[in-house]
Amino acid sequence: MTVDQVIVRPLITEKNTDLMEQDQYTFEVATVANKIQIREAVEKLFNVRVKAVNTMNVKGSRRSRAIRRGRSRIYGQERTWKKAVITLFPGQRIDVFEQV
Repeated sequence: MTVDQVIVRPLITEKNTDLMEQDQYTFEVATVANKIQIREAVEKLFNVRVKAVNTMNVKGSRRSRAIRRGRSRIYGQERTWKKAVITLFPGQRIDVFEQV
């Protein structure tokens, strides 16, 4: 798995911007990526030293849709994805988040 395939996108929310003050950054990563691959990808892409990597699988929520002419419903599910919280050593910054 290449470095570009490991990190899907940065996650920018109000909670994640508060975590940036503690040198923690949040990314959506590939579901098959492990902590070692995530650490290496962040260090290569952003030229920073990673202190810790915490990962969690986020289960997709269930969705339903009614059929107009019938009384049945179609059920589906959003995709399941993986989130990684990267903790950097003090003094390290990732520029992607600072511009937001």
